[in-house]
Amino acid sequence: MTLRLTNTLTRTTETFIPLKDREVSIYCCGVTVYDLCHLGHARSYIVWDVLRRYLMWQGYRVTFVQNFTDIDDKILQRAASEGSSMDAVSERNIEAFFTDMDALNILRADRMPRATRCLDGIRALIGDLEQRGAAYSADGDVYFAVMKAPGYGKLSGRDLAEQQGGASGRTADVEEARKRHPFDFALWKGAKPGEPSFPSPWGAGRPGWHIECSAMVRAELGDTIDIHLGGADLIFPHHENEIAQSEAASGKPLARYWLHNGMVNVGGEKMSKSLGNFTTIRALLESGVSPMTLRLFVLQAHYRKPLDFTAAALEAAATGWKGLGGALAVGRSQQGLLGWSESAAGSGAALPEELAASRRRFVAAMDDDLNTAAALGELFELARPLRALANRLQRGDLPSEADRVLGGRWRLLVELAEVLGLQPDQPRPLTAPGSSSAEANLAGCTAPQALHDGAIETMVAERKAAKANRDFATADRLRDELREQGIELVDKPGGITVWLRG
Repeated sequence: MTLRLTNTLTRTTETFIPLKDREVSIYCCGVTVYDLCHLGHARSYIVWDVLRRYLMWQGYRVTFVQNFTDIDDKILQRAASEGSSMDAVSERNIEAFFTDMDALNILRADRMPRATRCLDGIRALIGDLEQRGAAYSADGDVYFAVMKAPGYGKLSGRDLAEQQGGASGRTADVEEARKRHPFDFALWKGAKPGEPSFPSPWGAGRPGWHIECSAMVRAELGDTIDIHLGGADLIFPHHENEIAQSEAASGKPLARYWLHNGMVNVGGEKMSKSLGNFTTIRALLESGVSPMTLRLFVLQAHYRKPLDFTAAALEAAATGWKGLGGALAVGRSQQGLLGWSESAAGSGAALPEELAASRRRFVAAMDDDLNTAAALGELFELARPLRALANRLQRGDLPSEADRVLGGRWRLLVELAEVLGLQPDQPRPLTAPGSSSAEANLAGCTAPQALHDGAIETMVAERKAAKANRDFATADRLRDELREQGIELVDKPGGITVWLRG
């Protein structure tokens, strides 16, 4: 079986065939660095890290590029609210991004371009589009003319004529009035008073969001790449506009495969700050959640499906990781006692048939559009006797001869777990001394350190969902767990719940 991936562009699951034999070029849309990364980022970047790891494990030479959007309205708004600067906000959040991704064992990209450092390429691409008649300037702004892109809407499935028909009344403001078509979008934005700006043939200003990625793809990987990655929320307008710009300039396909991961819900509701269920990676890790618990939680669902984040689901992942992590650790912690070698399991040809079959099933699962849930099932099967061994050794029992021959199983487990980026937990500086594990927090155990605000809000959101489903036993349990942590809930009219620390 060969790797098959679901291509958003064709809406089919296709056999993956790279442009060059055994080489893969990948571009992953990165973060806009105005704030800490949230659960949605964790889901996306864990999944794409696994794709990259799997391709590398299968012998592909992978070039992985992921950008930073370091100039944007949100960054400027954050800088203004802080009395800071665009650069200061960006640098702080880029550093935080690396801290969070490293904690989650996400491999760093081969190259990580920043929009502000690619301005020459951005201006050149806009110039190319203008020369081809696909872009036009208006009072210091430059717009892409969507009517010059015959295939516009092919990624998202939107019909341009229908969009235009539904756009009546949208041309009232000054910016809209300058456009030739309501859905033309900005490539270059003229400078506004007090905002950072950069020189250009069209006057001082800054690039639009979409053109940044098109220019960085072209500069780092060329006109056509193998795989373009992102969350489903980027399909329209961002990726649709990327395709329109890049293909209008080059006359070539931008990417052969477009992969998108599903969104994250919290307690059945869309994650958003307005609903009070917005949780950052940092908040979870500082509350004591194991990075590998979070990684396991993400990989238990298929990447294209929505992922529902609840305290109960995270607790289940924590329990699963406790067993799997213990099995992974036993070979190293008891290496002298067991006499196992840490040499790699190899290609699988020399494995006993039972283990070779397990390896084949793992590969088949991953080849099936990255079915990480089924792949994890193989890891748990491999881990079962190793977990039992770890428990016996912890009780002080000596290993038997049957235990000593489990070394091959352990080595295969370590190898396959590494493909999924799972490794025994390491001490983490993100967690303050004396803090409890999230497993204890979410189970309602008393902890030396109070729950972090993010963990509390997650449990409050799950309780709200439970009440909506008339699951009052779960709602009461969550209230009791929070009360044991010194958190009192106050239900107000209109379904609003506020919480107070005791």
